[in-house]
Amino acid sequence: MKKGLFTILFIMLFAALTACGNADNSSEKDSNKNEDLWTAVKDKGVLTVGTEGTYAPFTFHDEKNQLTGYDVEVIKEVGKRLDLEVEFKETQWDSMFSGLNSKRFDLVANQVGKNGREDQYDFSEKYTTSKAVVVTKADNNSIKSEEDVKGKTSAQSLTSNYNDIAKEAGANVQGVEGLAQALQLIQQGRADVTFNDKLAVLNYLTTSKNKNVKIAFETGEPQETYFAFRKGSDTLVEQVNKALDEMKEDGTLSKISEKWFGEDVSN
Repeated sequence: MKKGLFTILFIMLFAALTACGNADNSSEKDSNKNEDLWTAVKDKGVLTVGTEGTYAPFTFHDEKNQLTGYDVEVIKEVGKRLDLEVEFKETQWDSMFSGLNSKRFDLVANQVGKNGREDQYDFSEKYTTSKAVVVTKADNNSIKSEEDVKGKTSAQSLTSNYNDIAKEAGANVQGVEGLAQALQLIQQGRADVTFNDKLAVLNYLTTSKNKNVKIAFETGEPQETYFAFRKGSDTLVEQVNKALDEMKEDGTLSKISEKWFGEDVSN
């Protein structure tokens, strides 16, 4: 009886020690989990990036069908500083996060805002800040604030968030297909203003050299964008942030920004 009891106690003790060992191993695995992605990326020498490739001026194909844009240049420079080749996986926006979740790529570079996604994804430091702007004809000096927009005609894409902002400001909205048509109507005197994204407008002004329209004023809350990662990508996020910090300190990020928008939009 005593021998049987001793055997039972020995088995119970062995099981407890084994369980503790498994718990320790599990804890060790959890602690190393965040290292694994960075280690895998570093060993492979390739950073895989999800992006649309159809969203100018951030990620799109030029006349030579080369993938380019502000976001593309920024993440390429990050990869260069981390001694990594950057491989792009072009994906429709609606499938972008499912592609990230399924590990098709390591991060997303596509003007991603947090928008309540912090519980699901990790994010880098911001690399772009934008606001809504109001554009008028260059010689129009009567519109300087939202109060001046009330009762004016605003050319807007009816499915855009900027359409709602124009309506809230009291403008009479005239529907258009996009920014190019809106600016055309302003120049023709058929519309007074348009509300749109500052980065899109700055890129238009930089590339077109159009002096007939201007940004009259900024409005709304700043919109910040980040690189998005799967949860648990801590070490990779830290490495990307390190590269971004270096780019900010030595002026590289500002230079890329000024190339595409004519001013620094990275702050």
